[in-house]
Amino acid sequence: MSYLGENIPKLGFGFMRLPMRDKEIDIEQTKEMVDLFMTKGFSYFDSSWGYNSGKSEEAMKTAIVDRYPRESFQIATKCPVWIVKTAAEAKDMIHTSLARTGAGYIDFYLLHNLGDSRTQCFDDFGMWDYVRELKEKGLVRHIGFSIHDKADALDKILTEHPEMEFVQFQLNYADWESPTTQARKCYEVALKHHKPIVVMEPVKGGNLANPIESVRKIFDDANPHVSPASWAIRYAASLDNIITVLSGMSTIDQVRDNVSFMKKFKPLNPDELAVIEKARQAISKIPNIPCTACEYCVKGCPQNIPIHNVFAAYNRKLIYNDLVSAKGNYGFATRVSGKASDCIACGNCERVCPQHIGIMKNLKTIAQELE
Repeated sequence: MSYLGENIPKLGFGFMRLPMRDKEIDIEQTKEMVDLFMTKGFSYFDSSWGYNSGKSEEAMKTAIVDRYPRESFQIATKCPVWIVKTAAEAKDMIHTSLARTGAGYIDFYLLHNLGDSRTQCFDDFGMWDYVRELKEKGLVRHIGFSIHDKADALDKILTEHPEMEFVQFQLNYADWESPTTQARKCYEVALKHHKPIVVMEPVKGGNLANPIESVRKIFDDANPHVSPASWAIRYAASLDNIITVLSGMSTIDQVRDNVSFMKKFKPLNPDELAVIEKARQAISKIPNIPCTACEYCVKGCPQNIPIHNVFAAYNRKLIYNDLVSAKGNYGFATRVSGKASDCIACGNCERVCPQHIGIMKNLKTIAQELE
């Protein structure tokens, strides 16, 4: 059975991490990257109203829209309406995006970053009906949403909004069985609802492109001639019902590498999938906080600390030695709740933790390292 986006090449260009020069997007290098991407037969570009304070969408106009026939590429962008205060502001986002990109219409328009309390904003501002109106008017071709939440939240949204044509979420081999990201479970929910998927974070913010030595050795032993990133991107692209796999490319060398193995893309064979599983097992053995995200601790926390998400952020440092990403994830997790330093050591969390984690001690360490 065919699905939306089946014929779109399985490598997409994410416009969130573009090359920078003097704190501005390096547009000439971006053009060079776009040209290589397009000449190799790829066509899907992803941005958002908020990326680089709108300059990402402007870069789309300069590097893509002004230089290529409109029918030769697909533009995707998103509306993060949880950052504004009124429905009017939320509904104006599409017009700002159209003006910035000059695209005339948006091929794939997404309600951006649903999950947690953010989903309510889209309900409050009437965005579900509004994007359907945009489609009827021809301003957007296809409507969907991106989400950072667990499988039950995704299932609830797709049940309530079957009109959504596709969904975008984080999926990579390291997070396949993650209790916080739940990549496999989210994938299964999307299949259950017959919704095709745009994959984001296939290399987990770059961490899987430069894995720890034990994981790199597994890949090098299997095939020393290909990059670790190629294993991660091909893994995601090998799944069923994938529209495209987004790669946030920042350099021309990253584009060269990605197009080299995706130009004549072949799904992973059983032997290659066994290598991926070996790498996943190696990652799982790296010492980290063994939180299963059951959230029992959160329910009794008087300081409203999202302990499971705080631990997930810190595990990014422990497993991938990525302090910058860990701090970023921690800041996002605690933006509207308690921080690790707010812990009053009441002990409620540790009394209910099935994994018997030393939660209070870990929160103290995290406060020192991530705040």
